[in-house]
Order: sequence, then C-alpha cells, then structure tokens
Amino acid sequence: MDVRAQVAQLVVPGVDAGNPAAAVELVRSQQIGGIFVGGNNTTLLQNGALNAVQAAAKIPVSVAVDEEGGRVQRIDDLDGSLPSARELAATKTPDEVRALGVQRGQQLRARGVTVDYAPDADVSEEPDDAVIGDRSYSADPAKVRQYAMAFANGLRQSGITPVLKHFPGHGHGSGDSHKGTVTTPPLDQLRQVDLQPYRNIAEYGKIEVMVGHLDVPDLTNGVPASISPAAYQLLRGEYHFTGPVITDDLGGMKAITDQYSLPDAVLKALQSGADEALFSSGSGNVGQVLDRLTKAVADGDLPADRVAASVQRVLTSKGACG
Repeated sequence: MDVRAQVAQLVVPGVDAGNPAAAVELVRSQQIGGIFVGGNNTTLLQNGALNAVQAAAKIPVSVAVDEEGGRVQRIDDLDGSLPSARELAATKTPDEVRALGVQRGQQLRARGVTVDYAPDADVSEEPDDAVIGDRSYSADPAKVRQYAMAFANGLRQSGITPVLKHFPGHGHGSGDSHKGTVTTPPLDQLRQVDLQPYRNIAEYGKIEVMVGHLDVPDLTNGVPASISPAAYQLLRGEYHFTGPVITDDLGGMKAITDQYSLPDAVLKALQSGADEALFSSGSGNVGQVLDRLTKAVADGDLPADRVAASVQRVLTSKGACG
C-alpha cells in the first residue's frame, strides 16, 4: 500500500444514507477504510444496497452506525425499537441484555453493518433527556461496566464490532460537545467514577474505543481529548488498551469545528494517537483530507511508523468483523 492508500484506511466519513450511489462513488474513488451511516434515512441499509459499496472497495469497508437504543438508534423503523441503556439496566438482567445485543447484532449484520458505536460506557445520573442522560446504563460505574460488557459481547457474538464510548468519560461533563466545549471533572475524579468501566479493558474482548471531545483540566489542558496526545497515552498506558481507537465526530461537533478545519482536525487526531478519524459531514472533502495526510507523512509531521501501526490495527479489526 502506498502512503495515500494507508492514510485512506484511517478515515471514516459519513455518507448520505439516502444516496447509495454517492456512497459507492466515494468508496470507489477514495478507497477509504470505513463509512458512517447516520441520520434517519435507511435507504442504504435496505435491499442489499451496501453490497455495492463493498464491491467498490479493494479492501473491505467498515460500515458503522450509532445503535445504542432509546434516543440513539438507526434501524428502529426497520427492525423495531430498542429501549434506552438506562431502561435496559433497570428492567433486564445482564444476560438478557447480552441476548438483545445478539439479536440487534444479527439485524445489523443482515443489513451490511459491521461496526456499532455502542455501548455507551458513560456514568451518569443526569435526567433522561440530558446529553448523556438515559444513554448511560447507570450512575453506578460497576453497573455500567457490567451492562456495557453484556451488550458488547452480544454484538460481537453476531459479528458486529462494538465501540466503547466516550473515553475518558462524558457523564459528568459540563455540556454537549455538539454545541461547544465540554469540560470534565479532574482526572483523579474521573479515575474514581467515569473511568471505572475502562478498567481491565481486555475483559471486554475485541472492541474499539471512541475518544470524546472532552477537556480534562489536568490532562488535556484546554484541548479536546480527541486531539490530545495525553488522552491517548492514558488509554494505551494506564488502561492498557491495544485495539483501534476512533475519534468522536470531527466534522459535525462544535467542540472541534469552532476551532479547526476538517483537514487540520483529522491530522491533529492522528498525530495525537487516534487510529481512525470519524467525521459525519465533509465527505465531499475526503480528497482534501487525504492530500493533507499524505503530505504530512512526506514531511515527517505524521510519522510513517505510526500510520503503519494504525493501519495494522484497523485491518485486523476489520478482519475480526468479517
């Protein structure tokens, strides 16, 4: 793989689910590593439409959705609604949640999806309709870990790669990163509560982790975690995570877009330690992003060995999800 082909494996742009032909052309022309299917339109998730996307790819494309349940789900109109995380933890056992994960994973897999940006491992006692709210299983970190692991295991059993989010913990953040800067409690407090679901992370099995746009005052020092080397070092070092790490949305959340252009944000994320850069909007700028990344490797601003290591993790994960 030449450099451009390598960096293309590290970007995951959002696609218009109502325009399958555009998604096919994007993959054919740019040979990106993955796509994200957001929004409420489900055309791309019906009638085998994703088969044409895969046929356009030289290397299989990861196809990701947000399918948490409750307020955040994509196939409810097609396959029925899934309760929110908080409701699941209040009404079902971990074994029952694992079984629901298996069922949902089978439904996603049948539609061509390979990655689910779930479960949400945030710890929160917020009201249901807050930014995390009922997306959190519980205010008890041990319970969050138990139920997040159950849902992740169910998804993986069905051939879907689960993604634990939002590291290092959005549950006690100051606001909504869709709207602007979010500040978390200090790191020691995160360790006691919000980071507990990430302890002994190898016990989850094969997963990915999503890093949020969260400023941890004594860790990231005013910079969102998604573009902070210190956040990735924490995840890789103290929490011993060896799998792929993806950013939260770099293209549609003001915590990032108010400060950085899309090419700058993607480059900063990969420089900081991300393996995959997610951006829900800006798919028309993928060529520009890849040009920027290719030049950065050539100039030594993005180390070639770091790119190679990320590509290896991404390709290995895609092999695990089929």
